[in-house]
Amino acid sequence: MTIRFQPLQALYFTQFLSAFADNMILFVIANLLRENGFSPALLALVSISFFLPYIVLAPIVGPFADKLPKSVVLVIGNLIKVLGVLLLFLMDHSSILLLMLCYFTVGVGAVVYSPAKYGILPELTKNENELFHANARIEAYTIIAILTGIGGGGAIAAMTPPSVSSLICLALYSSSVLMTFFIPRINGNRNIRYGTEARRFFANLNQLMRKPETNFSLIGTGSFWMSSAVLRVAVLAWIPASLGIDPNSFSVSLILATTSIGIIIGAFLAPKLVPLHRFYRSVVYGVFMCMLILMFPWFHVTVVAILFLLLVGFMGGVFIVPMNTVLQEEGKKMVGSGQTIAIQNFIENVLMVVGSGIYYVIVYLGVSVSGAIVVQGLLLLLFLIYLRNQSEQFKRVQAIVKQ
Repeated sequence: MTIRFQPLQALYFTQFLSAFADNMILFVIANLLRENGFSPALLALVSISFFLPYIVLAPIVGPFADKLPKSVVLVIGNLIKVLGVLLLFLMDHSSILLLMLCYFTVGVGAVVYSPAKYGILPELTKNENELFHANARIEAYTIIAILTGIGGGGAIAAMTPPSVSSLICLALYSSSVLMTFFIPRINGNRNIRYGTEARRFFANLNQLMRKPETNFSLIGTGSFWMSSAVLRVAVLAWIPASLGIDPNSFSVSLILATTSIGIIIGAFLAPKLVPLHRFYRSVVYGVFMCMLILMFPWFHVTVVAILFLLLVGFMGGVFIVPMNTVLQEEGKKMVGSGQTIAIQNFIENVLMVVGSGIYYVIVYLGVSVSGAIVVQGLLLLLFLIYLRNQSEQFKRVQAIVKQ
């Protein structure tokens, strides 16, 4: 009996499997660090190696996805991730540099894969209505993969030896590769030149940063993901130390997953809470998110911690969605949607590297994880002060226009 998938169905499944493994492998790396006697703070250093490819390769991955058939690019991205997992079986786990190399390789696969999964949608749909629904579905599959990857994937990694959980990640990526073969190969644009496109990338980056609305959105979304990346690593270390939960317990990943649940709820309610024509009001929810980050590390009760993390996620979801929407709308008109996403990824990952680096240095200097989380909250506060000043300018402009 032959199993057949429609191209879009195959894309949704390949995205789910790949994104699930992307989130699960962080817990595999965390367990390897713990087994080899490394400080939990070093997970931040290893995380930086995953973010770096997004910065280094940002100017060329979009053109690479456009030059080749995008289904082929999806295969290449997943195969690079497979290589990263295979290195885990071959490398000496007592070397932090070799563990960073493994995670860096997975990051290269992720940054290659990312533009193709969005760029292929117009090729697989017939009209704008189909494209809109396809975008919504792939986002839904991604969100489900993040939730289940953190909760379920984290639980699997907690209950199995790293060799077994690594093998499961390998199987997930390999299955994602197989699903890609149900997606048709549509030729790309062979005339694309990487040098020309790289120069255009930085020119467009400058263009978006000069316009107040897109500058506000890029800084806002970047600061959000910077905080999220650091919190994910910090809370993994904080939960066992502050709540007395075994670091190998699947409860750790389930507690961490509550933040993602909060983000989904916040993202769903954001259009009702922040009108798009007053998108700058989202900074208020960023301030609430910051206050919660500054407070929650000092409450060592599991139920309270879960509630705080849920609220942090909720405030973050309301904070980021209006800015994402404005950035996509304005960016599409200015430089194109694909280039806007590439520039947004670049800014976000630069800030994630900076935030993770600051967190690592602070913990390395002997500050407690709770103290390091507070410092991260204060760093977010600096960005929010900048955004608050920007929002006051938007209000003044609107007041002048009304007059």
